[in-house]
Amino acid sequence: MTFSDLNLNRFLLDALTEMGFETPTPIQEKAFSVIMSSKDMVGIAQTGTGKTFAYLLPILRQLTYSEQKQPRVLIVVPTRELVVQVIQEIENLTPYINVRFAGVYGGTNLNKQKQLVYEGQDILVATPGRLLDLALDGILKLKQIQKLVIDEVDEMMNLGFRSQLITLLDLLPKKRQNILFSATLTQEVNDLLHDFFKSPIKIEVAASGSPLNTIKQLAYPVPNFYTKVNFLVNLLQDKTTFNKVLVFVKNKKQANILYEELEIALPNDADVIHSNKTQNYRLRSVKNFEMGFFNILIATDIIARGLDLTDVSHVINFDIPKEPENYIHRIGRTGRAEQEGIAISFFNEEEAEYLGEIEILMNMEIEVLDLPDNIEISTRLIDEEMPKVEPESKNAKRIITEPSGPAFHEKKEKNQKKNLGGSYRREIAKKYKKPKTRGQKRK
Repeated sequence: MTFSDLNLNRFLLDALTEMGFETPTPIQEKAFSVIMSSKDMVGIAQTGTGKTFAYLLPILRQLTYSEQKQPRVLIVVPTRELVVQVIQEIENLTPYINVRFAGVYGGTNLNKQKQLVYEGQDILVATPGRLLDLALDGILKLKQIQKLVIDEVDEMMNLGFRSQLITLLDLLPKKRQNILFSATLTQEVNDLLHDFFKSPIKIEVAASGSPLNTIKQLAYPVPNFYTKVNFLVNLLQDKTTFNKVLVFVKNKKQANILYEELEIALPNDADVIHSNKTQNYRLRSVKNFEMGFFNILIATDIIARGLDLTDVSHVINFDIPKEPENYIHRIGRTGRAEQEGIAISFFNEEEAEYLGEIEILMNMEIEVLDLPDNIEISTRLIDEEMPKVEPESKNAKRIITEPSGPAFHEKKEKNQKKNLGGSYRREIAKKYKKPKTRGQKRK
């Protein structure tokens, strides 16, 4: 099937042709007729499968000219970066269509975004927080909304937007079409579907949690932060192979430390983005990464969702995320549009359990390799790795080590059970052994 086989008008077909798109992806093909039917829909598809066009094409096909001020289509996404991307995609699809659209998100001037809404829009793309700011302020009226799209809904739940989504759904008109897209179908997402959707049609182009077939996944046991730095630098020195690399780190502090280390080892090859960076800085960094001004981008999970970065050769998980769904979204930055990609993960002793949970979610094993012998094992630790010393309490209770008084008695044999942590934990411990240290070496 080609886009010409879908019920698209010539304006959309011309725009797709100019962008070089001829064939719809499976999620685009399957979602088109369902959204055109105005029925509620939930689409389960991983990042990189074309979800944005899957809802934009039928929406733009049905959208008619109107002069009303308030928006008729509302698209809610979890991050500012994704708002910018969706707006760009709408712009790409509408050079020959008269449609008004705008994006609103936090961290920017509220009055300017109020003015955008006041001028009148057909499509509004928004993050949940800023959307509610505008709605509760009275400048944005939601009673004209005909179609609601919630994209990356599982990530919204992870980011704590559940209560804001519930408030938003209560403010919207009851008679509307609900369109939801997610890479994974969690219990929270199922609860949302049950409470607010009307018998949604489910379209799933891959099992929830399954990895893209185009991504080769590898993992290495690495004992601590600075040994991970040594290994990462060793890999990234091969710029021919590692030509466009996303490195995911679990928090802002570690992202900054890693960036400083790479600036010393590989000057001007990397940049870093996280929530403490300004919106303009983050957008500029992503743009420069896309244009090839540097080949390594360090990031927290803030950009793991939705951003359509092209030709990423490798995703490197500097650590393993606690939420296995976040791993799926991280590695989905590579292997997009049927290209091949590689995901490499570093894990320490604590993170081995997280890796096991990821394998359960994906229903497949990740290939685990030994850390190469030429990688120096560091004895230097960051604050989070320092041994925890519990201060002695003056009021600590006395520990009884001997039977004390006639009330003491031995437990019956059947009640003398030991907590072994379950067979699952034992199997994980066998597979992911403690990373070897090979003695003390440099820093």
